Amino acid sequence: MNIAYLLIGGNLGNRSANLQKAIQLIEQNCGQVVQSSAIYETAAWGLTNQPAFYNQAIELETNWQPDALMQRLLDIETQMGRIRTIKLGPRIIDLDMLFFNQTIQNTALLELPHPAITQRKFALLPLAEIAPNLIHPILLKTIDVLLKECSDPLDVQKLSI
Repeated sequence: MNIAYLLIGGNLGNRSANLQKAIQLIEQNCGQVVQSSAIYETAAWGLTNQPAFYNQAIELETNWQPDALMQRLLDIETQMGRIRTIKLGPRIIDLDMLFFNQTIQNTALLELPHPAITQRKFALLPLAEIAPNLIHPILLKTIDVLLKECSDPLDVQKLSI
């Protein structure tokens, strides 16, 4: 059994319902969601002139290997209506694989661990809630340490939904 940590998010439509739908589809198509963080709201990162995002980290037990799992996640995005037009633009759903076991890979489809995780508080904060002692396989630091070292200035608010 493999353990993957995902960040799910979106900033269009009913954001919390979209996260719930994504989790349901992930469980149907990818494996068992073992735990999930609270939902966090963050202003858009990178391309800032768009609605705020809801983000949530999940831990997934899966029999799939990284590339096959990523393809399934991309299929779920498409099924939910995601259309890729503007890089970092608004989207109904975004499914990112942050970690997969202690795998290090860099392919056309997937880079593991996620290459920008250390710069994104909106990913580290929910991940630290469910896996604070997870060790980054390249940096050899825990998620808690990476969160403390993160210089991302965006305000990330935990929601009570």
